[in-house]
Amino acid sequence: MEIPLQSLYNGTWFKLICGASSQHIPTIRSCAVAYAIAGADCIDLAADPAIVMAVKEAIATIQPDYPTVNPWLMVSLNDGEDPHFRKATFDSETCPKDCDRPCEKVCPTDAIKFLPSFSGVVDALCYGCGRCLPICPIQTIQARPYVYTPEVIVPMMLALGIDAIEIHTQIGRTEDFTRLWQTIKPKIHQLKLLAVSCPNGPGMVQYLQELSQILSPPNDPLPCPLIWQTDGRPMSGDIGDGATRACIHLGQAVLALDLPGFVQLAGGTNNHTVPKLTQLGLFPPQGDRHLAGIAYGSYARSQLQPVLQQLEALGINRLEESPDLLEESVKIASKLTAALKRERSPKSG
Repeated sequence: MEIPLQSLYNGTWFKLICGASSQHIPTIRSCAVAYAIAGADCIDLAADPAIVMAVKEAIATIQPDYPTVNPWLMVSLNDGEDPHFRKATFDSETCPKDCDRPCEKVCPTDAIKFLPSFSGVVDALCYGCGRCLPICPIQTIQARPYVYTPEVIVPMMLALGIDAIEIHTQIGRTEDFTRLWQTIKPKIHQLKLLAVSCPNGPGMVQYLQELSQILSPPNDPLPCPLIWQTDGRPMSGDIGDGATRACIHLGQAVLALDLPGFVQLAGGTNNHTVPKLTQLGLFPPQGDRHLAGIAYGSYARSQLQPVLQQLEALGINRLEESPDLLEESVKIASKLTAALKRERSPKSG
């Protein structure tokens, strides 16, 4: 059994979310390398051929030194408008000259810049967190949503050899979900894993039960494992300690539904998630029905920000080209993975 699948069964699954709208390849590549070496089972990427190819190349580059490193690569698709699939945009010419620019200060990826050479949003760095939207004094910042065309993107991603697809949906979008699923279903035998991500809200129980019947009816079960990703508080893990409460609460609620498949936390996960699970008696996993693991996004990426800034200052796009920064980044990443991966650590050679 492959290590990622074994982790799901053991309740030690660790997924790195690079961001469904994040397209800055040097940042994504560095995060993928650091967390892969630190023991990540899966790396979730934007459905962008250049990004998938860059991460596949990065993993292949480090495997001679870390032969056990082989995370599954996942891409995220949406069945309609979703906060994970948007970009901030604004015309800097409309900004008052005396503005304090709170948008620049609140942006977690330094995507908003006011420079002589460029002012506005660096599209590749923006992952759609939306923190700049309400804070703009003149409300000039807008969200630009997008929806993938599944008939085009699914065959393209499968041709690149991805291992998993995650469908982002919202309560009440049964028809939209079904249309997207009908595009994926004929190709499902090419995947090692399917995931569904849905936030909380009124009608969640009924909606997830409907999706379960759509994905795996009694006469036509899924040929691969299924993960229910409980998106407690989307893109908020780096905001503060309390962000993890919503994701754990939702995880408990979905686990209680006893749906076929695994349940994995996301949305608000950070370094307080495992301690809180331990306090509640939910970790280490016990019994046949337990949380399968945790996906870390904004918090995991924020931890590497100092290293990423140093790489940028040095003009280095490939983390492994700086042994000192590679070592530092793996130490940082390992602090997060160690909570779930106490039983094993990557070894060079």
